[in-house]
Amino acid sequence: MNETLLALLRRIDTPSVCNAIETAQGKRGFNAFTRGTMLASDPTAGAIVGYARTAKIAANEPPQDPPEVIKKRRMAYYQHMAEGPRPAVAVVEDVDFPHAVGAFWGEVNTTVHKGFGLSGVLTNGVMRDLGDLASDFPVIAGSIGPSHAFVHVREIGTPVTIFSMTVNDGDLIHADRHGGVVIPPEVIPDLEAAILKMFATEKLILEPARQDDFDFEAFQKAWAAFEAART
Repeated sequence: MNETLLALLRRIDTPSVCNAIETAQGKRGFNAFTRGTMLASDPTAGAIVGYARTAKIAANEPPQDPPEVIKKRRMAYYQHMAEGPRPAVAVVEDVDFPHAVGAFWGEVNTTVHKGFGLSGVLTNGVMRDLGDLASDFPVIAGSIGPSHAFVHVREIGTPVTIFSMTVNDGDLIHADRHGGVVIPPEVIPDLEAAILKMFATEKLILEPARQDDFDFEAFQKAWAAFEAART
């Protein structure tokens, strides 16, 4: 992914990326996106863009492994998050979902992960410490809660599921307050052109609709041009 595309992706929202992927594919039916309403730590923040660093956690029950195993796995988790290609996004599944209670994402972990150079977090789990989270480090989460409960790492680098969206370690992710998408690798070479084409197509209906003299006749004309141009 080149710097021009990266900068463009950071400027646009996730619904636009969904539409642009379909434009690049030349068809409807793209379905690698989250389902359901997610929560954003900062709804005004820009998009999170990067390669997924995946893991699974749990918190409802204490871990059953010996303490030394838990500590070793925890350090392996942080090493995994600190390594790999950049930009990167932490994509962490709470296996207790939809009954997740343990907030893994608070002031400490957002600060640590930001220090590792990650761009943000996409999780079906819990966040807390709102107002004290690391700045410019968006968290897109499943819920908000006060306690970390028995939170511990279960798996590192394995496929995860976030609101019905499967994510593999290394997938290119785009996420914001609307949720997240996995960008298919085959569309990346054409994605910048697809985004620009999509915006140009949308102008065919948006610009007339914003004029003072817009009426049904103007709508019909604009919509015909819009329909002819879009995917």
